[in-house]
Amino acid sequence: MTLATSRARTTTSRRRVLAALAAATGISAALLAPAAHAQNALDNILKAKEIKIAIPTDYPPYGFVGTDLKPQGLDVEMAQYIATKMGVKVELIPVTSANRIPYLQTQKADLVISTLGKNPEREKVIDFTAAYAPFFQAVFASKSLNIKSFADLAGKTVAVTRGAMEDQELAKVAPAGVDVKRFEDHAASISAFVSGQTQAIATSASTAGTIMVKNPNLQTEYKLLLKDSPNFIGVAKGEDKLRLRVNEIIAEARKSGDIDKLSSKWLGRPAGDLPL
Repeated sequence: MTLATSRARTTTSRRRVLAALAAATGISAALLAPAAHAQNALDNILKAKEIKIAIPTDYPPYGFVGTDLKPQGLDVEMAQYIATKMGVKVELIPVTSANRIPYLQTQKADLVISTLGKNPEREKVIDFTAAYAPFFQAVFASKSLNIKSFADLAGKTVAVTRGAMEDQELAKVAPAGVDVKRFEDHAASISAFVSGQTQAIATSASTAGTIMVKNPNLQTEYKLLLKDSPNFIGVAKGEDKLRLRVNEIIAEARKSGDIDKLSSKWLGRPAGDLPL
């Protein structure tokens, strides 16, 4: 085998790996290639006195557009908090689940704060800070309904989407006597709870947030945890100075109680112990 042939095969193999990874993550193969530019995001932010942070605007209670047409929610406030601690202005950049990582990789955003979970596939293409907020499935019901433990669900009706994660988790802890009403999709589950067909609903924090925003008269609140999954902040690969600075801010916010206050405000419960 000639040297040229060996190099050609290596290049082809690398392209196949990138293509496979792109298919698995939904990210353009071109964006998966190692960045050649210098890693100096933090220096640029401090010099410009502005940080660009990608946030959701269609995912209550983490990020949505309020009646004043301005973004609000847990992720939005976390973005503003980080900018304040850095002493810079913040430019909030609305993103979707599909484009949030490409925005980070193409330097359209310095950070992504958008209910971003950490997994091995994503860790290959971006870096993550410590967790800043929980993301969870739980039982929600009106403030007037006394539910302190799973035993209190006995004799009550609970809406849940058939086969969803919350359905599986509820089945593990539901007491005898609870009337679990399973629906074929999330819309039907929400409709059943909002219309009063059920007294409670087992769903994700984001779905519950939508119910709270659209139906404030129901006074829906968090009751019981089913499964907890943390959210992390995304940073471009290799931007260690920026990642470490954000980690310092998160650590200080945890110590001061600001992280718990933010979570309690938007999710109805403290953040609790989050992974570093």
